[in-house]
Amino acid sequence: MALNAFISYSHADEKYLERLHKHMALLQRERAIETWTDHQIVPGGKLDGAVAQALERSDVFIALVSPDYLASNYCYDKEFEVALRMAESGKLHILPVIVEPCDWLSSPFSQFLALPKDGKPISEWTNSNVAYLDVISGVRRLVSTGTAQTAGTDKGATSPASSGRRIKIKQEFDSIQKGEFTDQAFGVISDYFRNSCDEINGIEDLRAKFHQMNEGSFTCTVVNRGIKGGREAHITVHNGKGGRHHFGDINYVFEAHAGTNTSNGAISVAADDYNMYLTLGFGSMMGRDDSKLDAPQAAEALWLEFTGQAGIEYD
Repeated sequence: MALNAFISYSHADEKYLERLHKHMALLQRERAIETWTDHQIVPGGKLDGAVAQALERSDVFIALVSPDYLASNYCYDKEFEVALRMAESGKLHILPVIVEPCDWLSSPFSQFLALPKDGKPISEWTNSNVAYLDVISGVRRLVSTGTAQTAGTDKGATSPASSGRRIKIKQEFDSIQKGEFTDQAFGVISDYFRNSCDEINGIEDLRAKFHQMNEGSFTCTVVNRGIKGGREAHITVHNGKGGRHHFGDINYVFEAHAGTNTSNGAISVAADDYNMYLTLGFGSMMGRDDSKLDAPQAAEALWLEFTGQAGIEYD
């Protein structure tokens, strides 16, 4: 059953809403989540009534938090305050997404685990796609459990949860869970490359082509025409789950439309007593092999290694 999400935002932050929807496209295609915004109110419709009805049937309240949001009487008083009361009674979960630097830590939003990671505003990320993918990874975790974890709302409570400490439960991960984690990570990496190619194509002298070969493979080419004679980079990425040649859970080759029988490097799924994560395998120049990465971090690292071969660097 799809999770119903109410997205609350200031109209000054429309660009962040549009970008979030693009990154949510796969989740919506999978029918894992349904979103509601005020765009769905028909002309002549009663604003307050439509908002109240949408909130009532929502499972999660996603707020795009910015200075404009905190300054908006409607966003803050009419939407967030109502959502906060619903959250206190267990009817709704609140997920703040920090889009621009603002004083959100002094607001009730500070009670909840914010995205992207560490509450770093999307506008401050070098590559905003990484920030959005971190948000989407969080939403996927929320969808997989059917709920969102929030901190306690009683500031006077003395339990570990309400004091801000996170409870960690030891567990073992079976092959099914690791396979699902691989599929999810491959999807994040594929989306990252697709979106990054779209951005590259908007830059003079750079061209990129993304091609989804099949459900478990994609290939990508980048051309840097700014270098005399042009410089090209190619990559093919495979979801190695169930493959005859198992180089890693996700393996890649710096060739276009490469087969599954060769590999220049791999991203593998590993686990400790608490979480699954990704590690970088043989031949990789992306970082230390003992680094514990999430899917957006692995996607960014692989993209940077790939585009670096075409003479493209990011500050």
